Amino acid sequence: MRLTRPMLAPAALAAALALTGCGADGDGGDGRDAVPATATGSLEHLAAEAECTPDMQTDADTIRQALCGKGDEKYVLATFSTDRGQREWINTAKDYGGYYLVGRKWVAVGHEDVVADLRGRLGGTLEQGVRHGGGGHSGHGG
Repeated sequence: MRLTRPMLAPAALAAALALTGCGADGDGGDGRDAVPATATGSLEHLAAEAECTPDMQTDADTIRQALCGKGDEKYVLATFSTDRGQREWINTAKDYGGYYLVGRKWVAVGHEDVVADLRGRLGGTLEQGVRHGGGGHSGHGG
């Protein structure tokens, strides 16, 4: 119940992004035409809609977070108790880069193509994290 506990989720996200090699590469040209209505429900319900068996990482009153998928298809799925808590988490997590599929009180984070594919099952809005360059020199990003 320390003040640092809510920061565990973004730290876990950073570790998950590092494990999956998630970066900010890609051209962003998904062109998905048929996006379903945005899914709602518990983490387990969303995971079932996404055809994922969730590997729970955080199970707290304010956030529930799980890893889904295998190999390059891994992503983080998180649900939140409040809209404000969700937005604060996303704003903090976006500093780590990555791609975010955002629904009401839930978010999925992973590679651009994985998140775009999930959007075809869960609906939601695509958001992109901060693009980090190559350490101050011009050239290609992560």
